[in-house]
Amino acid sequence: VQLQASGGGLVQAGGYLRLSCRASGRFFNLKSMAWHRQAPGNQRAFVAEIVSGEGTTYADSVKGRFTISRDYAQNTVYLQMNNLKPEDTAVYYCRAIDEQPLQRMDYWGKGTLVTVSS
Repeated sequence: VQLQASGGGLVQAGGYLRLSCRASGRFFNLKSMAWHRQAPGNQRAFVAEIVSGEGTTYADSVKGRFTISRDYAQNTVYLQMNNLKPEDTAVYYCRAIDEQPLQRMDYWGKGTLVTVSS
């Protein structure tokens, strides 16, 4: 499975961006797709997740500002980021979990950089 993320860029505080991540290749059941981020000097952190049949989860720091959604036909997950803050600056990584009959496979994309200027 390959995950290709796009949509990052430079935006002023208060602005918005929409990230996309498309899964390609062979998989059984991409039960979960999620976004994580890693700011300079920090560990990678959870941002949001969408689980098929179960709903969405968000980190407290992005609740009310970010929305995760998914196009199941296109195997694509989106992250709409509104009211961006300088502390949202990070490399954003897409993650997908393939629930196979005998194992669970975890895939990560290469990341897309989001820079929010003050």
